Amino acid sequence: MPPATTSIAWTPEQLADVRWNADGLVPVIVQEQGSGAVLMLAWSNVETLRETLDTGRAVFWSRSRRERWRKGDTSGDRQWVREAYYDCDGDTLLLVVEQEGAGACHTGARSCFSRAFGRAGAAGALPA
Repeated sequence: MPPATTSIAWTPEQLADVRWNADGLVPVIVQEQGSGAVLMLAWSNVETLRETLDTGRAVFWSRSRRERWRKGDTSGDRQWVREAYYDCDGDTLLLVVEQEGAGACHTGARSCFSRAFGRAGAAGALPA
């Protein structure tokens, strides 16, 4: 049985404080409740942000597919929102989630941030 959903209260004034970019999007950092691990970065528009806050499930905007994307609908790796914040400038959001399933990354990793600079064997070396 999945964890209980919990809506996050919001006001029109708070949504008005969010600074959307020219494409009507704002970056969303997703952090795991308990461990504090940063799981992923995604994007939200006003509709997906409202849905996320109202339903308690993480919903984003896919820039590559140009469509709404509810995390876990295909993978089963759902994110249950426990807390939601916007930063001092209103141009970045933070969702604290209970991660269900294997993880947040499309590769199957727990976090999208598993590759480190300065470590031997790190993938993604740039050409000289």
